[in-house]
Amino acid sequence: MHFFFVPNSSSSSPSPANTSSFSLSFLTPQIPENLCKSPTKIHIGTHGISGQSFLSHPTFSSKNTYLYAVVDRSSSGVFSPQKESANGEGEESNTEEGVLVVRRPLLENSDKESSEEEGKKYPARIDAGLSNIAKKMPIFEPERSESSSSSSAAAAARAQERPLAVNLDLSLYKAKVLARNFRYKDAEKILEKCIAYWPEDGRPYVALGKILSKQSKLAEARILYEKGCQSTQGENSYIWQCWAVLENRLGNVRRARELFDAATVADKKHVAAWHGWANLEIKQGNISKARNLLAKGLKFCGRNEYIYQTLALLEAKAGRYEQARYLFKQATICNSRSCASWLAWAQLEIQQERYPAARKLFEKAVQASPKNRFAWHVWGVFEAGVGNVERGRKLLKIGHALNPRDPVLLQSLGLLEYKHSSANLARALLRRASELDPRHQPVWIVSIQDSVWLLFT
Repeated sequence: MHFFFVPNSSSSSPSPANTSSFSLSFLTPQIPENLCKSPTKIHIGTHGISGQSFLSHPTFSSKNTYLYAVVDRSSSGVFSPQKESANGEGEESNTEEGVLVVRRPLLENSDKESSEEEGKKYPARIDAGLSNIAKKMPIFEPERSESSSSSSAAAAARAQERPLAVNLDLSLYKAKVLARNFRYKDAEKILEKCIAYWPEDGRPYVALGKILSKQSKLAEARILYEKGCQSTQGENSYIWQCWAVLENRLGNVRRARELFDAATVADKKHVAAWHGWANLEIKQGNISKARNLLAKGLKFCGRNEYIYQTLALLEAKAGRYEQARYLFKQATICNSRSCASWLAWAQLEIQQERYPAARKLFEKAVQASPKNRFAWHVWGVFEAGVGNVERGRKLLKIGHALNPRDPVLLQSLGLLEYKHSSANLARALLRRASELDPRHQPVWIVSIQDSVWLLFT
């Protein structure tokens, strides 16, 4: 069949309802002669009604697909398609009335074969089938059965039973306050609850381990640290470091080294692990290894006052005082409010008998930490030792006023009064110090010496 597009030769103009019109001319030997005298035209147009456009669509049968077109010799008007009956009789009647039906090639395959071909041509149907299978799986529908709904309800109940994360911080602070007041049992109960609710957090393990160590329950602390490392999957460097300190305290140096190494592997930026490991090696006499560990601490953790201070003490012990001063300066630059660095530097200057420099460093120390009892005590003892008794007494009294419950300041002040003033005042000060801390042994020793001296005079 041959098709040719020809312009519409009708003299009549299209109706206003038609927006476009064209003619399709074709020749076929099956059409009768009376229909072939003039070119047959098929008009396909759009007919607008109340602002809308409609396009006539052919109808399709259930098994075979046909294309219908309206044929007319006149070119005016809009034509509607005609339906063909299933047995083919409609074709003859339409032909006699001047309407020609153009058939589309028949699809002789069955519906099953056509569906198979379409499945091959369109792989998306396979994906649709897989999605249907996935919908039937319980993992994609957690609430499709009663058991899954009950399990979700149980999970929600467990989530409701677990307190909020802010309660962990509050409990840790409360346990810390109780431990300061020597209420270890109450603190242990709180920390055990924290471990039960938050087993993945390492802070309760560290706090409880320190409380057990203070009570000399070292075996229980070791078991607790091991449990904490297992619960945190070995990723908490603080637990490793506390465990290493415990083993070092028990004398297991080899085990302590292994634990310090594990702490640095868990977190190479954990400066306390590097510093503690270096102090262990210093006590063992491995100075070169300690220097290497401190250098690694500076490399991975950056500038740190404690590492600089330890390196400065090593240099001072080796007699390299200029390098020690440089390292002390670096430590104070890292933290200008570090009283320990200023005091260590001042003691270095005292050893070198540079007293004016030492006094300036003591002033820096008390400015960095005005209530630090060690700063006032060391400075007062220094001034009394070099002959400035009045200045030493004044410094010790200032320290006692800032720290009224410190027995060491009262003990030093009592000794100063005993040597340079009345024994009765010294005896009152020592008695007061023994009342503040009965376990402070030097207070009792000084009192016994005073009593023995009184017996033989």
